[in-house]
Amino acid sequence: MSEHLRVASVNVNGIRAAYRKGMGDWLAAREIDVLAMQEVRGQDEHLHDLLGDEWHILHDPCVIKGRAGVAIASRVPALAHRTGLGGTEVQELVQSSGRWIEADFELGGKPFTVVSTYVHSGEVDTPRQEAKWAFLDAMGPRMTELAAEREFAAIVGDLNVGHREFDIKNWKGNVKKSGFLPRERAYFDRFFGPAGENVLGVDGTEGTGYGWVDVGRRWAGEVDGPYTWWSNRGQAFDNDTGWRIDYQVVTPQLAERVTNYTIDRAASYAERWSDHAPVVVDYRA
Repeated sequence: MSEHLRVASVNVNGIRAAYRKGMGDWLAAREIDVLAMQEVRGQDEHLHDLLGDEWHILHDPCVIKGRAGVAIASRVPALAHRTGLGGTEVQELVQSSGRWIEADFELGGKPFTVVSTYVHSGEVDTPRQEAKWAFLDAMGPRMTELAAEREFAAIVGDLNVGHREFDIKNWKGNVKKSGFLPRERAYFDRFFGPAGENVLGVDGTEGTGYGWVDVGRRWAGEVDGPYTWWSNRGQAFDNDTGWRIDYQVVTPQLAERVTNYTIDRAASYAERWSDHAPVVVDYRA
């Protein structure tokens, strides 16, 4: 048995386009055990054709073709999987089609759940933002259920929120824009706040902490970034004017098993195969 389980997460920005630009070369070199993808924007056959027979693939495409889509590819088959966030009524409200898929594995002989999620990008004062609020509202109860059911769970993916000022290079210019709204950030204050304790959010609201761990911030410390997404406009990538919006969010017990955290930032703009960089974490088996 390997000494660790390597979980990678990346918004591929269209799986077919990513492979045309070199994603396959990256994947072949990284010895990934579980690969969570967001914005697949394709069908089952595209994933199987591109990744090959050595991968077991679970996929929840968006009901709107060419939009969203989440998938989990693994070297061993999942023991079980689920799609969507919440019950039928909640799923309709949060528009979770192609945005939430769970797969169960084992880690150190114990149940281990990986969730690939793609939170709405949102847009202030539009229905897109209302869907984002509903999705974030629904995440909390599911986090509570997962943590109660098992010690090891990881919610990974493009969460489309920069939690703290460290997470966005030009944060001052984005406090009124979706992705860095105080109300959005307050959800993350609660997600990462001490379990069961009262948490004061950055927006002034109070709520109960969930006790989950932001692996990226714990690993990097109190520093700017490191970022995971860069706009295609201007020289954002070259100047490292980025956002950290891709996460691996884990239960406290799983956080203690992290042995390495890496953001696979491309060496140059020309070598990127997505506008997001993969987030790769090793968990001790």
